[in-house]
Amino acid sequence: MSNKPILTLSNICKDYRQGRSIIEVLKNVNLEVAAGEMVSIIGASGSGKSTLLHIAGMLDIAGSGIVTIDDNKFIANERIKNAHLIRLNKLGFIYQYHHLLNDFTAQENVAMPMLIAGAKREIAFAKAADLLSGLGLANRIYNVPGELSGGEQQRVALARALVNHPKVLLLDEPLGALDLKLRKEMQLYLKNLQHEVGITFIYVTHDQEEALTMSDRIAVMNEGRVQQVADPPTLYERPKNRFVADFIGQTNVFSGTVESVNGERVTLRTASGERIEATAHEAGVGEEADAAVRPEKIRFGSEGDNTSTARIRQIVYLGVSTQYIAELPDGQELVLYQQNFREEDHPEEGEEVSVAWDARNCLILGG
Repeated sequence: MSNKPILTLSNICKDYRQGRSIIEVLKNVNLEVAAGEMVSIIGASGSGKSTLLHIAGMLDIAGSGIVTIDDNKFIANERIKNAHLIRLNKLGFIYQYHHLLNDFTAQENVAMPMLIAGAKREIAFAKAADLLSGLGLANRIYNVPGELSGGEQQRVALARALVNHPKVLLLDEPLGALDLKLRKEMQLYLKNLQHEVGITFIYVTHDQEEALTMSDRIAVMNEGRVQQVADPPTLYERPKNRFVADFIGQTNVFSGTVESVNGERVTLRTASGERIEATAHEAGVGEEADAAVRPEKIRFGSEGDNTSTARIRQIVYLGVSTQYIAELPDGQELVLYQQNFREEDHPEEGEEVSVAWDARNCLILGG
């Protein structure tokens, strides 16, 4: 993977008029994507992720800002010359619904972009057959979409997007219409394929697990702004703020006032008077702050920097793990995950237990 950005979004803003109101969809978004990198953009519905992808793919025009694709710079509100050629020669697109041509075979669907670009029929068809064979569809090239499974249709759409050797492949919820098992299979398939072909992927999804599984880096969006861009472990273990902590996975958050700071060790006093030992890179005594700890970092027992009693309210068996929803003495809810490999007895609903977690796993969140 090259360190040179192949796509740069600089100060991208986008507004839509809705009646007399102006809706700000994107607010000064900045994002760099390196050649050969797989970057996912995640966020709730309405966060602006698909609009950002469309602007990056020259399908929409920003209100302000600059889009740079492979050293081609496009300034917002200026007429984009030859935008169709940029899309045809440098960009590929895959959507949740494949938009395959129902009356054409898989081979014809894949060959279509090359034919539109002026390639000879025999060259385009040979390339299409080669791509479909590489995607495990050698015996399906003469089938029309209605004769293919959902996963096979998705691979045909993928071959069609790759046939012109794009610099960047833009994927907008491409697996959303598949069932869970097939979606997981396709996640690993796309990840492996991306490494093999070395093409830059920009991947929009609302599925956090999907983004964590597939991405080199993830951009988390909320209300038109990028909240954090980081590799999956950093994003999960060191979220920048409360929104990211809540959006990526599940977390327990304690709110209070910073009582003392000793290096990176912070003591937070909650409104109920409980002290929480946590870790922070920056924190000041007297500041209001939130401390977050993931459910799997909490354990039953009384050994740790933070200890408390808790009453088990609900137990949910999840297969690999069991989720315990407990209530602390001050009434705050606490969620724990325990892997299902232990042979000792598990607590029951209504039982009072001791719980503990360490300061190094409890992070003070930024604003």
